[in-house]
Parts: sequence; structure tokens; C-alpha cells
Amino acid sequence: MTTYFEGYQRKSRLMMRLTLRVLAARLHAHSTSSTSMAYSAKIGPSILSSDLSCLGSECVRMMECGADYLHLDVMDGHFVPNLTFGHPMVECLRKSVGQDPFFDMHMMVSRPEQWVKPMAAAGANQYTFHLEATTNPGNLIKEIRESGMKVGLAIKPGTTVEELAPWANQIDMALVMTVEPGFGGQKFMEDMMPKVSWLRSQFPSLDIEVDGGVGPDTIHKCAEAGANMIVSGSAVIGSDDPRSVIALLRTVVAEAIQKRSLDR
Repeated sequence: MTTYFEGYQRKSRLMMRLTLRVLAARLHAHSTSSTSMAYSAKIGPSILSSDLSCLGSECVRMMECGADYLHLDVMDGHFVPNLTFGHPMVECLRKSVGQDPFFDMHMMVSRPEQWVKPMAAAGANQYTFHLEATTNPGNLIKEIRESGMKVGLAIKPGTTVEELAPWANQIDMALVMTVEPGFGGQKFMEDMMPKVSWLRSQFPSLDIEVDGGVGPDTIHKCAEAGANMIVSGSAVIGSDDPRSVIALLRTVVAEAIQKRSLDR
């Protein structure tokens, strides 16, 4: 016959086990949350906004001012109307600035498959191609990785974020364009921010980049939406004090990341 005291002991042991399970679940949730926040604020000046007659020294200047990476816009005159530079220029820049700067190649080209190996050989670190420019993103992602580069996938303002989603777990970075690609100096498109928010909610650890019209006046919207990689052209390079602008952009993004982590 079970005594009252034995019954009390059993209930106590059961409550202890339940308490331990709850604590373990909370610790696991905290660990998962911390892991999912494994991204940081990174600022990448768009070097196309610099004085192209002294591109090497401009790249060095941006890195000395605190840039985390350099954003290089490659345009072929087909995917977008403008024409910029190709892998020979990238190779020259790499020799000029050394191995340290991270080159994020924004490939606004109609045949991104054609330039993977040349860009890798020239010293590119990340190959960001447009979803709209290829019929086989999976093969292209595989080819980029095999060439030793990180993979970025970009979408134009008219492309839905759901079209990018099937590839999000296979890439290192998603680029949400906040202007139409191909021209500098355009007005920031705030209505692109729901794309960023959706990506951040669905893929918490993904690097998410925004490009176009981003500067001190628009950075808060980008940061609050969940972007952590910030491309900024004239706002940084055209500033009298690029170091202060880069620091401001990074601080706003870092604070938003910290707030998001605490909210979780």
C-alpha cells in the first residue's frame, strides 16, 4: 500500500523531471537563437562611385576608412544598358590592393555562367549573379562553389522574393536590389523592405545585402528590415568623411542585429 509520503515523493520526482525538461528546452532554444544570429554588420562601398582613374588607390582608401568589403559592379551592356569593366580590371585591382580586401562581384550580365572561371582566376571572392539572368541557378551555384568563390544571388525590384527562396539554403548571400540595376544615383525603393523582412524571418542566418540609394538617410529602414550587408556608393565615397559614414552605417545595422537577438 502506497503511503502518503511515498506518493508525495513520486510527485516531487515527476515535477523535478518536468522542470529539468523545461529548462533544457529553454537552453536549446537560446542556443538555436544564438546560432541563427551568426551574421554581422558589413559595409561595402560600391567602387563604381569612385574616381575610376585611380581605382586602386580608391579601393585602398575605402579599406583604410573601415570598409568590410568592396562591391564591384560588372555590367555587360545587355542585362543592363551600361557597360563597366570585366575580369582584366579585377585582376589588376587584386594585384594592386593585395589579397586582403573581399571582392563581392555584382554580375549584372546576361550570361553569368560565362564569367565564373575568369572572375575566380582574377581574384574575386564572391560571385553574385542575378536570378533573372539564368535558366539553371542550381548548376551555376555549383560551378561557383567549385571555382572557390562564395555564392550571392540577386533579384531585381520586379522579381518576387519567393522566386529566390528555393535557392536560399544553397547560397551565402541574397541581394535585394533597392533600385533598378544599371544606374547610380537612383532613389531608394522603400517598398523592397518587405522582401528583406521575409528573407530574414525565413532564413535567419543568411547574409542579406541591399544595394541602391542606401546611405545615412535610409540605413535605418534597411537595418530594421533585417539587412546586414550594406552596399553604399556616393553616400560613402562622395562624402568628405567616408570613415564616419561607414561607422554610422555599421553602428545602425549592429544595433538592429542586437535588438533582434534580444527580441528572440
